[in-house]
Parts: sequence; C-alpha cells; structure tokens
Amino acid sequence: MAAKKNNNKGNTADKDFKYYTKTFWKIFIYGMGAIVLFFLFASWGLFGSMPSFEDLENPDSNLATEVISADGVVLGKYFQKNRSQLKYSDLPKNLVDALVATEDERFYEHSGIDGRGTLRAIASLGTSGGASTLTQQLAKQLFHGEGSKFLPFRIVQKVKEWIIAIRLERQYTKNEILAMYCNVYDFGNYSVGVSSAAQTYFSKEPKDLNIEESAILVGMFKNSGLYNPVRNPVGVKNRRNVVLAQMAKGDIITEKEKERLQSLPITLDFKLESHREGTATYFREYLRDYMKKWVDENKKPDGSDYDIYKDGLKIYTTIDSRMQLHAEEAVAAHMANLQEEFFIQAKNNKNAPFVGISDKETQRILTQAMKSSNRWAVLKSADMSDEDIIKSFSVKAKMTVFTWKGEKDTIMTPMDSIRYYKHFLQSGLMAMEPQTGNIKAWVGGINYKYFQYDHVGQGARQVGSTFKPFVYATAIEQLNMSPCDSIIDAPFTMPVGRHHVTAAWTPRNSNNRYLGMVTLKKALANSINTVSAKLMDKVGPEAVVKLTHKLGIKSEIPIQPSIALGAVDITVEDMVAAYSTFANQGVYTKPQFLSRIEDKSGVIIYEPIPESHDVLNKDIAFAIVKLLEGVTEGGSGNRLRTEGGGYGYNRITGYPYKFTNPIAGKTGTTQNQSDGWFMGMVPNLVTGVWVGNEDRSARFKSITYGQGATAALPVWAYFMKLCYADPDLKVSKGEFERPANLSIKVDCYSAPVAKDTTDTPQNTDEFEF
Repeated sequence: MAAKKNNNKGNTADKDFKYYTKTFWKIFIYGMGAIVLFFLFASWGLFGSMPSFEDLENPDSNLATEVISADGVVLGKYFQKNRSQLKYSDLPKNLVDALVATEDERFYEHSGIDGRGTLRAIASLGTSGGASTLTQQLAKQLFHGEGSKFLPFRIVQKVKEWIIAIRLERQYTKNEILAMYCNVYDFGNYSVGVSSAAQTYFSKEPKDLNIEESAILVGMFKNSGLYNPVRNPVGVKNRRNVVLAQMAKGDIITEKEKERLQSLPITLDFKLESHREGTATYFREYLRDYMKKWVDENKKPDGSDYDIYKDGLKIYTTIDSRMQLHAEEAVAAHMANLQEEFFIQAKNNKNAPFVGISDKETQRILTQAMKSSNRWAVLKSADMSDEDIIKSFSVKAKMTVFTWKGEKDTIMTPMDSIRYYKHFLQSGLMAMEPQTGNIKAWVGGINYKYFQYDHVGQGARQVGSTFKPFVYATAIEQLNMSPCDSIIDAPFTMPVGRHHVTAAWTPRNSNNRYLGMVTLKKALANSINTVSAKLMDKVGPEAVVKLTHKLGIKSEIPIQPSIALGAVDITVEDMVAAYSTFANQGVYTKPQFLSRIEDKSGVIIYEPIPESHDVLNKDIAFAIVKLLEGVTEGGSGNRLRTEGGGYGYNRITGYPYKFTNPIAGKTGTTQNQSDGWFMGMVPNLVTGVWVGNEDRSARFKSITYGQGATAALPVWAYFMKLCYADPDLKVSKGEFERPANLSIKVDCYSAPVAKDTTDTPQNTDEFEF
C-alpha cells in the first residue's frame, strides 16, 4: 500500500513537471510570437508611420542654405536652423575618435543594436547607463525626436528606433552614419551640426578643431542645453574631461596627454551667426531678396518650390571674401574718421545735423522717421493711439546705440535717438571686374544691424560730376572730338527755349574762376562746369540720355541740359557698371553676383547667362579712359599721387597714398555737399564709392569735408592699398589696353591751340562770354 502511494506521488510530480514545462514553452513561444508580431506591426507602421526607403535615402534635413564666395569662403547662411552638411572626410579624426569612445565604443562591431549593452541596461534596470547606439540616436534625431515619456509609448518608440537603426545600418556605411549623426545634432545657439557648432563656438572650420575643442563638442552630445559652454563653463569642463578620460581608456590619447588636456581652461571664440552681422551683410540681404524672386521662377523637378531656409542650397557668388573684407575695413576706417569731424562741426549747430532748413522742414523729417520706425509699428500693433505713441517718443528710456567705438548703453528719448542717428554719414562701395561683370565687393552701409538701407543696389543719389564722362563720351562720338581738342572755359548761358530750358541757364564753376582755353582733358580733370554745359549744348540732352541708358543706367533721367552737371539720381551699382564699359573697351557687361546654385547633393540647378552689348567703339572708350587718367594726374583726384598735406587732410584716411600706377577716376560733389563720389578704375577692377547722410539736408557746411575728394576718394584709396598689399588678388598696376591703330589723339603734350575747336559759325552767337 505504501509503495502504491509513493508511486502516485511520483506520477503527480512527473505530471507537474510536464505541465510546467509545457506551460513554460507555451508562454515562451507565445511571448516570442507576440514580440515578433510586435516588431512586425511596428515595422509595418501600425504603431505610427515608419520611414520608407525614400525617407532613408533623403531624410528631412532642414539644411541651411550657404552663401559662398568666389574663393570658397562661406559668407553667411539663410536658415531656420543653422545646419550645414558635412562629409565624413570633413570631420576631424580626433572628434570621430572622441565620439565613438564616449557614445558607442562598440560602434564598428554591432549592426545598429548593441546586444551586450542592451542586456546590461535591462539587467540593471538602466542604472548602469542606457544602451542606445549612435545609429539608434541618429534614428531618433532623424525621424521622431524625443518622443513620449509614457512608458507603453516609450517602449513602442524604442522598438521603432531599433528597426530604423537596423535599416540605417543596411543602407549606409559606418562612416556615412557618423557623418549624418554629426550633421543633425542641435548644439544650441541656432547651431545644428558640427560644422555650425565649430563656427559658432570656436570660429573655426571643423577640420581645424583641436582635441580639447572636439571633446567639448562631443560632451555636448549628451545634453547641449545643460552643457552649453557659454552658460555653463564649469559643467562643460567636467563633461569635456569625461570625454578625454574615455579617449585615454580607448588608447586614443595617453594618460599624460589626458592630464595635460584636462588641466586646460575652456577657451571659446563665440560668434553667434546672425543675418545682421558678419561679412557682406548688405550683399547677403540683397541676395536674399533676389532669391525670393528666384524661387518663384525656378521650381524643383517635381514642381514644388525651393525653400532657401531648409533645402541646403549652395549659392556660389562672385564676391571675393578677401576684397570684401578689405572694402569693409576701408569704409569703417574712413567713415569713423570723417564722422568724428562731423560731430565736431555739429556742436555749433543748434539744428544739427541739418543745415539750412526751417524748423517746419526739420519737424517733417523727424516725424516721418518716427512713423517709419520699428517702435511706432510695435506700439501701433498694441492698439495705442497716435497721440499716445507720439508722447512716448518724448519719454526718456534706456537704450543701446551705435557708435564707431562700439555699442553704448545710454538714456535718451526715442526722438533724440532719431536725431542722433540722422548725424551718421553713410557709404556705399561696389567693386567689379569690368571684363566679366563679376562683382567682387559690396558694402551697402556702415553697419547693417543699425542701418539697413543698402546704398549700393537700393539707394540712388545725385552723382554730381561723375556724370560728366557720359557727356564727354557723347561729344567725342558725335562730334569726332579728342581729349586734346581745345575749348574755352568762360561764362556761358543757354537761352530760353534751347534744349527745352524754360529759363536762361547759366552754370558756374565751383570756384567761380575761369581758365580760358583748355583741352578737354584738362577740363574734365578740373571738373569745369562751363565746358560740360557747352558740350551738352553741342550734342543735346537726348543723345546723352540715350548713351547713359546703353551704359546700363536704369534711372529715369530728365531731358534737360542741367544733367551735364550731375543733377541725376543713380545707384552705385549702375555707376560702376557704366564706368566699367570704358575699361572694357566700350562693351557693357551686366553686373554679375552669382556663379551658380547647387542643391544639397551638389547638382547644379542654376547658372546665370552673362549679358553684354556694344556701346562705344574701342577708340572712344580708350579716349574716355585717358580723360579720366587726367583726373588723377593733375586734377581733382591728384591727391592719390601727392605727398603734401593741407587743411582738412587729417581726415584723409590712409594718406599719403602715393600711387604711381595708371588710375582713371572721377570725383563728384553735389550741391551743398550732400553727396560725395569717387569712381576709380584700374584695368581689371572698377570701384565706385558714395558718401553722404541719409537726409540730404544733413551735411557738412563747407566743401572742404563734403567734397568727393575728401569724403569718398579716401575709401577707394584705402581699399586699393589693401588690395595691392594682397598679391593673391592680382589687382592690376599696369596700363589700360591701347587699341591697335588708335584713331583718336589722346596724348596731349603740346599747349592747347588758341581756338575753341568746338565752335562752329552757326552757333557762336548763342554763347555769352
């Protein structure tokens, strides 16, 4: 009986074992099946969309568009997120080594999921660190970000992360994955990707990062908000030292090198990339406006619109970054110097900076500026009445203002700040290669952050005597004249009815002196008004206007003889293009600022077609060049070559210049010294400079400082000195090309004949001498 009982117990134990074994395998098989189904459902997108093959090939990159100079320097970017694409070959080895050692030491061994790390994380319930590989972190960054904190959703996200990581590993090489990871991480301060971060925090290209700088960026991968080197230098140093320790642990650096690097302080060269700061700010804004129109006219292959803020275009420009920096330095150096004189003179002017206008006109200018201000727009949007807004402009407030010595914190009323900013002299400079039309430098103002009006492509101003070469060119072409022909400089009046004048016109020379018989070369060199008026009388304003339009000037020019003295508003851009025609043997070439545009894959999607047309024959163009050389040899531009001083020369920045090479140029000064110009040419570079206040009634009282030779010429000279000191730029010091078999006399060695060669019997009675 006892034996039977024992046998029953054995049978029961066997049954229990078989039952539990069967149950275990059921649970295991069903569990594994459920996990497999879970992964399948996740991969099929039942728990939310998964990236397709096309998505993996072309992830939503949100890349910044880069503006690139002719010499390969990134001038600036257009972005919502400041992110630039890098290839693996662009990454410094020390950064790659630090990243792998710190974030995923078995990166080159796994296929997207680190099994050992995952089991360790599960066993320790996450207390020994996470198990996300670099590929998983990339999957998270590219396709779903941080995701939910709710545990069930978090599990789904992690599964999707694994699936995407495996797909990425199949689709890309390890090096490509590393490059993608370095391109998508947000380092804060509008910097997405290692390229932008290197520029923002260290003002370097990624390839130039040293080990400790790379370690700082790798440390930021853990949490860029917490480990921000600008806000948390202590925490960043600690995190950097952890990265260096991991590099030593992986035998990437020695223990001794680790200790040396860990002792170093955090050293930054922080420059927040901004649309309002940096190099070529005015040009970049002009280009941005151009690109807005370009995207309307140029579509993607699928018919959709390009987005310059997200599509990672590369815009290759004709701007030379070195020339651009030289131009910006020249403008800043001279304008700061000249501005100092302007403030000195303004101290004795109760209505400064305005000269010779009534209180009523002053109030009109200030009121207009007030209603155009950003402050007015903000208060208006807050539903404040005009009366209350106007009152607020008379209440003192803390503000930061621009000065040539840096930004200054002060207290003043908004209305006083308007008057303060009206004091500032502005400038516009453009340099262009006449043979190609390539614009090499573009400075639209003195500081884009505070003064956003572009005085190169946007602002047209009176050009004064710089218009006279167009009159001379018309006369040489139509009357078969030469620079050596003689003409009388004497009082001259154009009677009513001639060339549409409604009142007798008697132009006077700026110094009220008359030289008698002079050559055309001497007349232009000394910018003699009566000679320009006489030539205008010979050819008529219609012919001059027709020529200026052929020279590419787009301004509306009145059909009036007074245009001979430059009472015409023209942009710096158009003036440079027009003068370039003379340097280019009579062929007009439209200014060009684009070389090509590429998409993010490097495919060229746009190349502009150069535009040019014949305007003058080579002989006439060369004759004008020789006339303009006379301006710098002994006329209003001769200070480019002399060593002397003189009253007001303390504001001639960079003086003495002592140029000895051929230079063709022309100064220009408008009525009341509201505008100062200098157009300067050497064989392969034409540069125009304008200087003046925003308001024409804000000006110097005397011609000493307001004339083109003092206000604008020094900017050109300073710029050229910097260009000549940089031999890589290859700016010419040679002669202008002389046409073969030149038919016009240009070398005027003998004294002028005692006869006005422009006089003819039919019109001598029309002049009053």
